[in-house]
Amino acid sequence: MVKQERAARTRESLVRAAAEVFARDGFTLASLTSISKRAGVSNGALHFHFESKQALARGVEDEAAAMVGAITASARAAGAGPLQRLIDATHALMEHLDHDVVVRAGFELGSGPPRREGAVDLRGQWQSWVEEVFEDAEREGVLARGVSAADASVAVVAATVGFEQLGADDPTWTSTQTLAQFWDLLLPRLASAHVLNGLESGGTATAVSGRG
Repeated sequence: MVKQERAARTRESLVRAAAEVFARDGFTLASLTSISKRAGVSNGALHFHFESKQALARGVEDEAAAMVGAITASARAAGAGPLQRLIDATHALMEHLDHDVVVRAGFELGSGPPRREGAVDLRGQWQSWVEEVFEDAEREGVLARGVSAADASVAVVAATVGFEQLGADDPTWTSTQTLAQFWDLLLPRLASAHVLNGLESGGTATAVSGRG
């Protein structure tokens, strides 16, 4: 059991170190030696867990994908309506992009060009979830007249992916204030009148906990 726990900690350290190096240097320039040194382990220990830099990148992406899945699952479990669920999830995602290098690197690694073979499409994962939420909103009749789930999804996915990419250089783009301003602008066009006043553009307390 002790050996298993030690191996799990080593793997976790390698994934985080890889994310930090990939975020700093990019996949192409990142070296396994730099990653092992940052993790405080030998090259042999690195190769025991990951056979190649490609495998390490996939490890980072898988961890990031798991976190995005946890964010969206948590938003659904909170029991709010679909639009508040979406608002809360966007705040949680941007918070992780701000403070979790594994999530940030996972998004960056999955984008091209050139796109790595077998790369995890985190933006596609996010898009699919946003589309699902808007389909729920359409079925529940909480979208404004004339707004379709498909059109709403395009707008929100484009904006949030834009925030994610711009935030890599300027964290203002992923801040609570910026995201709340975006929702304040969009919600009157997006939400039906009977739910609009009940929506919190800055997210609920759970969604924004830990954010600065």
